[in-house]
Amino acid sequence: MADKKEIYADGIGQIHFAGNMVRFDFMTLQPGEDGAAPTPVMHDRIIMPPQGFLAAFNSMQQLIDKLLDAGVLKKNEKAGK
Repeated sequence: MADKKEIYADGIGQIHFAGNMVRFDFMTLQPGEDGAAPTPVMHDRIIMPPQGFLAAFNSMQQLIDKLLDAGVLKKNEKAGK
């Protein structure tokens, strides 16, 4: 793991489908000048085939379920209404 690169992102700025691939644009929040609100800046992109995207989505859903069970996250009952 010593030779692996670690990437930090505050979130995903955009997810889009182009050229038969799913593209995630990761962003960080850069401080604004003189107390202005931070500005999101795209810095890295991950591109994967739809099958890889689906596998990643399923893995994330499983982690969300574990975090809900552990009480780390709480369901938003108003979502989807």
